[in-house]
Amino acid sequence: MENAKLDLELVSLTKRYGTTVAVDAINHRFKPGTYACLLGPSGCGKSSTLRMIAGHEAVSDGSILLGGRDISALPPAKRGTAMMFQSYALFPHLSVTDNVAFSLKMKGVSSAERTAKAGEMLELVDMTAFGDRMPDQLSGGQQQRVALARALITRPQVLLLDEPLSALDPFLRIRMRSELKKLQRELGITFLHVTHGQDEALALADEIVVMNNAVIEQAGPAREVYNAPKTEFVARFMGGHNVVGLPEGTFAIRSDAVQVTGPGTGLVEASVTGIEYQGTHVSLNARIMGDQELVAQVPEAIFFNNPRQPGDRIGLTWETGQLHPLKA
Repeated sequence: MENAKLDLELVSLTKRYGTTVAVDAINHRFKPGTYACLLGPSGCGKSSTLRMIAGHEAVSDGSILLGGRDISALPPAKRGTAMMFQSYALFPHLSVTDNVAFSLKMKGVSSAERTAKAGEMLELVDMTAFGDRMPDQLSGGQQQRVALARALITRPQVLLLDEPLSALDPFLRIRMRSELKKLQRELGITFLHVTHGQDEALALADEIVVMNNAVIEQAGPAREVYNAPKTEFVARFMGGHNVVGLPEGTFAIRSDAVQVTGPGTGLVEASVTGIEYQGTHVSLNARIMGDQELVAQVPEAIFFNNPRQPGDRIGLTWETGQLHPLKA
């Protein structure tokens, strides 16, 4: 598959359902050849955004550009995009090979050519041996590979994935996300993946776009979004962070950057409210300054060398550089 070097750009992209604004004039440019995740809670606008890019939802206002070409009004098959649905949407009455080749059949491609191209796609996703099977004879992971092959046979410049791992069990989900990342690197095309799972986004994405209430809260490299959240919502949603109000303002600080000390020796005084053993570390919940709750992720060996109990008075401390100011 050729290396497609085309930017995907959203320009004041808006989606309204009656009086409800699902996507509110968002602007973003996705660099070509990257794995990007649209991340956010249910109802934030991420799936509506993906469906507009795919052509399965009409754009209310704004535009979608692919390589500088406005594709907003084009039918899905003319856009240079392909979509893999959450349900996989395989045809139950067609074999694996015929499922993969279906779009080529609709274009009038000869039987021999479409069978050959379907074979290439099945080889790409390691499903060559299953071409004659029916979808109900496949596991969930195998069905996902077939759905991927069917989407990729159109040679899209952008592959759109709508929560593609949500139907899989946890172990298979982890294995399949590594396969998705490997496939994206091999193909060199843009993958745009919608998820509400922070772990999934961090594991896969070169770039994370966090959405909330129909707008983009923050976008950037995965590590940057995780380590330096700009808003309270992003800090809380990405997980692993405390949001703390101090006299000088509101800040985020990673839970593993909070250290436990003896009473009277930390930056703030605290009372232990809960302890959770989590294998490599212990999650210690503590209350500071009235009703504020902080979590400290304490390495297991350090915690059990000086264990704490709910009700204990402690100090909490951190390096000043670990505090990230948040927008009001």
